[in-house]
Amino acid sequence: MNVRNAVIAVVGSLTFLAGCGEAPDMSSDDSGTSAEQSAELHRGCATPTPTAEEQAAIQSRFQLDAANKVHAMRTAGSVTIPVYFHVINNGTSISAGNIPDSQITAQINVLNAAYASTPYKFSLVSTDRTTNSKWYTVRQGSRNEQQMKAALRKGGANALNLYTANLGGGLLGWSTFPWDYASNPTMDGVVMLFSSVPGGTATNYNEGDTATHEVGHWVGLWHTFQGGCAAPGDEVSDTPAEASPASGCPSGRDTCAGGGLDPITNFMDYTYDSCMNTFSAGQITRADSMGATYR
Repeated sequence: MNVRNAVIAVVGSLTFLAGCGEAPDMSSDDSGTSAEQSAELHRGCATPTPTAEEQAAIQSRFQLDAANKVHAMRTAGSVTIPVYFHVINNGTSISAGNIPDSQITAQINVLNAAYASTPYKFSLVSTDRTTNSKWYTVRQGSRNEQQMKAALRKGGANALNLYTANLGGGLLGWSTFPWDYASNPTMDGVVMLFSSVPGGTATNYNEGDTATHEVGHWVGLWHTFQGGCAAPGDEVSDTPAEASPASGCPSGRDTCAGGGLDPITNFMDYTYDSCMNTFSAGQITRADSMGATYR
């Protein structure tokens, strides 16, 4: 088996796992308790953490394509991502998740501003609204998530499907990675807390950068603290290593010796929306290559 086929075999075996060290809930009911819904919010995205073997396989293909110049770097704004926005609610009010079109438009604007230096620009194609109490309190990896996405997902590999709902456990969102698409296209997309959109009620996380962060995963970026201080970290040379996720908006944080201050303003860390404003040049290159390869 050659390197490319070996990599495809490994990434094709990746499943949609629960992140943050928790096992997926494959039950038929996502009732979501009041205690879960009242949990304190934190950046804690539940996007899966790969094993060392999976990360190495993905990186091998990335490096192989780079060495062979399979994909030339695309210019800023040259790739339009069609966006299908799915509003899952439990009633007609904003507090029940039925966010207005104005907040959806604002969210697309935030994405376009954050990704302005990348090849990607985002164009809203359609918005649909679904009242479903089980989908509204959806958990990652659950049967209800599978049913929701099977019913609502639109477009092909290049299409971004955004689902807003009332996630439990204080989570803000999760995403699939681009290499997941081939093995499970129906599950592809981003799920995020409805109140994290611009103007929402998620304190410290209501400027729209939950979507920015999760879409970063959707185009192939790891967290900046991936692997802690140990190489290869997030596989991007110009993001300093970080031992653990940052929270709030700290000043002068330096958790790994010798690499510079922690990248607390990076969209792929866990800081407040008001603190996030950066993708590094290396992240942009990686996101472009991953998108070109898998999407």
